Amino acid sequence: MKKHIKTLKKRLRSFNPKLKEECGVFGISNAKDASALTALGLHALQHRGQEGCGIVTFNGEQYFSEKRFGLVGDNFNKEKILKKLRGNYAIGHNRYSTTGENTLRNIQPFFADTNAGGIGVAHNGNLTNSISLRKKLVEDGAIFYTTSDTETIVQLIAKSRRVKTIDKIVDAIFQIQGGYALVMLTQNSLIGVRDPFGIRPLVIGKLKNSYVLASETCALDIIGAKFIREVENGEIVFIENDELKSIKPFPIKKVRPCVFEYIYFARPDSILDGKTAYEHRKSLGGELAKENDIDANIVVPVPDSGNAAALGFAQYLKMDFELGLVRNHYVGRTFIEPSQKIRSLGVKLKLNANQSAIKDKKIILIDDSLVRGTTSHKIVKMLYDAGAKEVHVRIACPEIRYPDFYGVDTPTKKELLAANKTNKEICDYIGAKSLKFLSLDGMYRAIGFDKRNESYPQLTDHYFTGDYPVKPIDELGDNKITQLSLLSTGSNN
Repeated sequence: MKKHIKTLKKRLRSFNPKLKEECGVFGISNAKDASALTALGLHALQHRGQEGCGIVTFNGEQYFSEKRFGLVGDNFNKEKILKKLRGNYAIGHNRYSTTGENTLRNIQPFFADTNAGGIGVAHNGNLTNSISLRKKLVEDGAIFYTTSDTETIVQLIAKSRRVKTIDKIVDAIFQIQGGYALVMLTQNSLIGVRDPFGIRPLVIGKLKNSYVLASETCALDIIGAKFIREVENGEIVFIENDELKSIKPFPIKKVRPCVFEYIYFARPDSILDGKTAYEHRKSLGGELAKENDIDANIVVPVPDSGNAAALGFAQYLKMDFELGLVRNHYVGRTFIEPSQKIRSLGVKLKLNANQSAIKDKKIILIDDSLVRGTTSHKIVKMLYDAGAKEVHVRIACPEIRYPDFYGVDTPTKKELLAANKTNKEICDYIGAKSLKFLSLDGMYRAIGFDKRNESYPQLTDHYFTGDYPVKPIDELGDNKITQLSLLSTGSNN
C-alpha cells in the first residue's frame, strides 16, 4: 500500500497544468456494426482520454474484448480488428492518466463472469469510499486483478445474492458513493447509471432501433444518432428488446453537474442543458468582460481552451480579437518527455507568439482556468519577449482552491496556486501586468444558474468553494483526504 501511494504521489507531481477528466464512455444496443460505431463514438470522445481505449461486444452467446494503449484511431482503424469484436451490442471506454500504473489490465471496459452471467463495465468518475469497500471485499475473500476502483463495482455486482442482474447492479450501486457514470453490458441488456447528484455526465441517443449511451452528445453526432435526453441524476436506464426502461432507486437529490464540463471538459459542440459548451463558454467570457476594469488594444485567447471565452469577451466590449498565440496541434506527449533539454523548451513546443499581432500592443490574455500557473508564467513571458507592451491576464472561472475526488485529475491543495497565494502574489508569479478571475456569481449567471436562488439547481463547484456534495467516507483529516485522492485516481487506470 505504501508503495502504491508513493507511485501515485509521483503522478501528482508530474501533473499536467490543465485539469484532466479521466475518461469517456460509450455504449450501443442492437446495431449491426456495433464495434465500428463504438469506435467512432470513442473517437469523438478522444478529448476525454488519450492513453488507452477498449471495446467489449456481445453476440448473443459470447463476449469479445480488445484493449489497447494509445488513441482510438491508431487501434480500432482496421476492419480485421473490428471483425474480432462480433455482436450487435457493445460498450467502449477512453482512458486518461498521467504516469504510473499504466498497464493493459487497467484499461477498461472491465469484464467479469458472475452467477447471473457475464457483465462488462465502463466507468467515468471516482468512488469516494473505494478504500473502505476494497478493504472489506478483500477481507471477505475477493481477489483484485487491477488497481482501479471500477473493479470494486464489478466485485460488488458479482458478490450480490440477488437473482436478476439488474437487481445485482442496484445492490452494488447502493454501496458506492462519489461521482460516476457507468455504461454496462449484460447478456440481454445495455445499462446506464448516473450518480445521485449527476456529477458525471451521461446522455441517451437513438439510431434507428438502436439506443446509444455516451458521455457527450458529440459522440451521438458522429454516428448520426439523435439526442434524446440526459440520463437523470440517480437514474438507472436499461435497454432490453429495443425498449428503454428506467428506475430511480435512490432518494431524490438536487442535481449538481460538474461545473468544469461547462468550463473546459466537454467538447465545444456538445450540448449541456440545451446549449452547446461553446455557447456557455462565450457567456463566461461575456460575464468576465462585464467585470473588466482594464483598457487594452486586443483580446488574445490561450488556444484552444480560451478561444470561446475570449471571443465572448471581445464581442461584449467590441474589442479586436486576435490570434496572438499559435498552437502546434501535432505535439504528442511522448515527444516532450525524452530529455531535460527538450522539456526545458516547455510551452514553446505547443504554443508560439504571433509577433505581428501583438507587437507594441496592450493585451488582455484570456484562458478558461489557472491551476498551478507554470504554463501561464511561460506564456506571459513569451508574449513580452515577442514585443507585447502590457499583458493583462483574465481567467473565465473563479480561483481553483480545492482538489477533486470525483474523477478529475487535480493537484493536491498545496499545489493549487490560488489555495496558497493572494491574487497579487499569483499575478507577480506569472509575470502579468494585472490578473483577474471571474466571480462566482458571474460564473453562475453565465451558465444560467442563480446561486442565490435556491429554486435553481446548483453546480458541483467545490473547486472554488470547497462545497463537496459527496464527502469522502475514508476522510480522516487532511492527510487522509490526500491519500484518498491519490488512491481514487486509480478509477480509470
